[in-house]
Amino acid sequence: MIKDYFLNKVEMAVEAAIQAGKLGQMSEYSKGTLIVERPKNQEFGDYAVNVSSLARCARIAPALIAQNVLEFIDKEDNDYTVIAGFINFKAGNSLLIDLIDEIFRKKSLFGKPDNIQKEKIILEYVSANPTGPFHIGHGRWAAMGSVLANLLKFYGHEVYQEFYINDAGSQIQKLGNSLAIRIRQKLGEDVDFPVDEAERKNYYPGDYLIPVAEEYLKTHNGLPDDVQTLCNFAKNYEEKVQRDLLEKFRVHFDNFYSELSLHKSGKVNECVNKLKNSGKIYEKEGAVWFKSSDFGDDQDRVIKKADGANTYLTADIAYHIDKLDRGFDRMIDIWGADHHGYVARVKASLAALGRDPEKLEILLGQLVNLVVNGEEVRMGKRKNMVTLEDLIDEVGVDATRFWMAMRNIDTTLDFDIDLAKKNSDENPVFYVQYAHARACSIIRNVINEKIDTQSGKSAPAILSQNEYSDLIDNFDKSLLNGNIQDGRKLVLKLEEYKSLIENSAKTRQVYTICRYVQELAAEFHSFYNSVRVINDDKKLTKARLALVYSVKTVLNNALDLLAVTAPERM
Repeated sequence: MIKDYFLNKVEMAVEAAIQAGKLGQMSEYSKGTLIVERPKNQEFGDYAVNVSSLARCARIAPALIAQNVLEFIDKEDNDYTVIAGFINFKAGNSLLIDLIDEIFRKKSLFGKPDNIQKEKIILEYVSANPTGPFHIGHGRWAAMGSVLANLLKFYGHEVYQEFYINDAGSQIQKLGNSLAIRIRQKLGEDVDFPVDEAERKNYYPGDYLIPVAEEYLKTHNGLPDDVQTLCNFAKNYEEKVQRDLLEKFRVHFDNFYSELSLHKSGKVNECVNKLKNSGKIYEKEGAVWFKSSDFGDDQDRVIKKADGANTYLTADIAYHIDKLDRGFDRMIDIWGADHHGYVARVKASLAALGRDPEKLEILLGQLVNLVVNGEEVRMGKRKNMVTLEDLIDEVGVDATRFWMAMRNIDTTLDFDIDLAKKNSDENPVFYVQYAHARACSIIRNVINEKIDTQSGKSAPAILSQNEYSDLIDNFDKSLLNGNIQDGRKLVLKLEEYKSLIENSAKTRQVYTICRYVQELAAEFHSFYNSVRVINDDKKLTKARLALVYSVKTVLNNALDLLAVTAPERM
């Protein structure tokens, strides 16, 4: 990365300045204490390193430190200036040209780092109850989780995506009882869900179970003797609905892990017994408690109720132990913000069972607000816009995925439905996709024949298909000699992609990718409006076309991480 190139030069110059006695009382320097920044004022250069922090050891003024360090920097074709305690740099032609050459050489692999410390990661997200359609909050976790998986894989990790099916609780019994009412209605009975709110909570009164009842009656004459049959039928039906929608939403899981199978395997009881044998649980008021407060939790937690039923925490403990037993180096879970209290509990359980709690990372996400006509609409108040599927049908997969991923996970997302459907620069996903389509259009205009609309005669293409292929496959850096400065801001924005990948992968943030492609699109549109890419100078056209191709490549790569299409025409 260009910034690392400059940082390395400064660090080497600091060491040389110390050896030459130019840094006062400073006798040694440890690398890693200086950082590269982007000056807010572009007139100050492309990058800057603040060496003021060295003043404490050197006992001389920051400006003098910067000036003395600058003496030992090999300038090459880069510009260097000193502003107070900063050494500012402006990248020369060779660095900019090398960056474009790197994009041409690596293409879809541009930005992928070398020699990372690879981890085997299990990424669990969505993990909804199989009791009904996904709501829009599930859509946010689905989009962000799948983008994070794409990012971490590209970065170099081995990523296994898992959906944890919550199919072992009382909710499945409620589902079966609710389906029974819908079936009875279809059979002509005058029956409905309880009106009393307390009793109504024991059912799922949503209309989504009506087609499930219709499907059941296609192969059955009436209600079964055992409600468990209905439980299984409804669960299987809803699971298929969920999986089909995930596929449509471009979210692909490697495994759907059943909580029920976890209980049947005996792993839940095994974990409870291990805690018991190690003295980490006790009984109080008929319930079994886990001493989680001994491991950082704010209080002890019940893992088995007085009636003998396990709590949600009990299965969670066994599930995360099972993940580690399957050989994963790291566990990343995406949970809703309402589950924040579970973080300390699960980590405490790992520690109590002799496992490293730092192997578990929890990303807590805020909810989604729907905005229609500039006003927030509460979920459930609009019958035609309640579920994730409704939203996808309304605005499309691309817009839904992009909008769901474009805010930090710990920030509430306002999803503006009207704006998400607009074919205008106001809509961020349209703006980015249009930039890619524009790049493709420019390339077509260079390699396709021109037809005069009045005479009907054709003019030869500026570049033949062979010439264009040769440009792409055998890029000649000399093309950009003297022709790179017009696009320097664009090149520097392209260079940021490498830092973006590294920082986003390490911080587990994906909204940064959405922000980056918007910034790159803006820089590209500005470049297009300020220079003539296609002109009478064939060499200059090829040089500028190289920049256009580079933008097209990086936009396509980033949109691929987002699983958002990169259209060639719009």
